[in-house]
Amino acid sequence: MGDKCLCLPEKRMKYFFSYLATALLLISPVYSQELGRRASWQARISYPDGGNPGAIVQSIEPDSPLEKAGLQPGDKIIRVNGKLAKDAEAWTEITYSLRADTPIHVLFKRGADEKTLTVNLEGRTKEQHTGLDTYYESILNDYGLRQRVIITKPQREGKLPAMFFIGGLSCSSLELPSSSTSNWAKVIRALVEETNIVVMRVEKVGVGDSEGDCSQTDFHTEVAGYRAALQALKQKPYVDTTQIIIYGSSMGSAIAPTLANEFNLKGVISDGTFFKTWYEHMLDIERRIRQMEGDSEAEIVRKMNDIYIPLYHGMLIEKKTYAEVINEYPALAEYNYHAPAHMYGRPVAYYHQLQDFNLAKGWEELKAPVRIMRGTNDWIMSAYDNEMIMQVLERNGHQDHELYQFPGLDHWNTIHQTPTDSYLGKPGEWDEKISSILVEWTKELITK
Repeated sequence: MGDKCLCLPEKRMKYFFSYLATALLLISPVYSQELGRRASWQARISYPDGGNPGAIVQSIEPDSPLEKAGLQPGDKIIRVNGKLAKDAEAWTEITYSLRADTPIHVLFKRGADEKTLTVNLEGRTKEQHTGLDTYYESILNDYGLRQRVIITKPQREGKLPAMFFIGGLSCSSLELPSSSTSNWAKVIRALVEETNIVVMRVEKVGVGDSEGDCSQTDFHTEVAGYRAALQALKQKPYVDTTQIIIYGSSMGSAIAPTLANEFNLKGVISDGTFFKTWYEHMLDIERRIRQMEGDSEAEIVRKMNDIYIPLYHGMLIEKKTYAEVINEYPALAEYNYHAPAHMYGRPVAYYHQLQDFNLAKGWEELKAPVRIMRGTNDWIMSAYDNEMIMQVLERNGHQDHELYQFPGLDHWNTIHQTPTDSYLGKPGEWDEKISSILVEWTKELITK
């Protein structure tokens, strides 16, 4: 008799599978769970500091897996799954690598005693928003790594406007824990809950549930993830592809114009951006830091010529690691605060590629309307960079652009009296106007 087969004409098969794919897409508000869920320590743990390995347990949630396994406040975690907790960077990698319902092996010290435990940690609670469906999906970038995307969608029918949301440089998650009260979380929550549109957030490689290691991920891989996610967003049956805008924060704000050009997006919101090359950017930052540290202008010139120009020229122009630069110029070691092969938690390869990436070209070619926010106390991004963007747009005949210099705002969504207060980490204040402007801009760009 042979095997039984459900045989349909080719054309009908095409329609059948198209219908099936759409039906599966709409069955549940949360789907595509092939990525493992990131786990939570459910404890407050101080990362290694001062050059000494080991992460100190400060407190543990009652009835959590760690408490039940016998860990106690004061214990020093030495290794997790064989990886040494040697510094803050290593601890971040360890924390991001945790997966729920997967055995985790912990080597720790209690006083002078060596102890071990094996524990299955619980997954982080997924987001929930009133009036929104939340989809936890994944995309595959061109480097073969699956990344988590979080999509929130208003609970109404038809094709909807959408925002593509990308964050800054750091290996930080864009997911919203219900307990988070940071100013950055307030910005994310406002754009998700108050704009009444679809919002897709992209977790970097190695961040949240995404595969890979953020601390080893280069710039090309990161941008490839954004491109793959944008392609996926434009294929959603509930998204109006003519009504997609992009929001970028910090590094994401500088990449946003390039993506808007490539994908013919309707508008750009650029929050805390820059224009020049990374080499110029780092020299600008070092000059501002020396001013805030109280150096005389004569001393600043000496340090720029003797220290910072050779340091960053070696890393960014000659494509070396900081360790290699310092090996050639040992006198720079006293002033270098970066890791041997990393800067701000990212590998030097990321910055080598970023240096060669023409950010200015993205701004020059931009046709979509753009709204730019910069804080007057942002010591990371210069006022002149933002003014240059305005000059370039106007020179090229761009029709719809606006720069808002938010009084007192720093780079981290916080109001300070001076840039130096922000630099020194003094407490600042939240202003609801920060998020309300972004929400208003979103609605304005969508309705244009």
